[in-house]
Amino acid sequence: MDMRQIKVLMQEFDESGLSRLKISKEGFEMELEKNTGTVVSAPAAAPAAAPAAAPAATTADTASERTLPANAVEILSPMVGTFYAAPSPDSPPFVKVGDTVKKGQVIAILEAMKIMNELEAEFDCKILDVLVSDGQAVEYDMPLFVVEKL
Repeated sequence: MDMRQIKVLMQEFDESGLSRLKISKEGFEMELEKNTGTVVSAPAAAPAAAPAAAPAATTADTASERTLPANAVEILSPMVGTFYAAPSPDSPPFVKVGDTVKKGQVIAILEAMKIMNELEAEFDCKILDVLVSDGQAVEYDMPLFVVEKL
């Protein structure tokens, strides 16, 4: 099981009426229990590394449920932190849907441990969708933007 599948499973468990869940699959074992809030994970064998490009689950939908245009790519969060769309609360956002972005242009700020990290575009692109809101907590590999490479 990769991290994306685990996160989707945890979200579905949280939304379900179940109070306890135990899963064993191919040397992987996981127990979830709502009453205590504990999550116990004990792999029976060495865990397989999660694919680097596997997107994390979002609150409303997952990448498998969201249909992307053929030439669209997701820009993923390189770290855990807080997403900021603008340099300050009273400033306009770095980018909005429809904007054309050049390689190296700042598209957002990710705050991690009180350090503001600028997220720059790795290629020229057009912003098709912004998937997170300003001030939202984000996880590693969580989709932030849907873009079209230019």
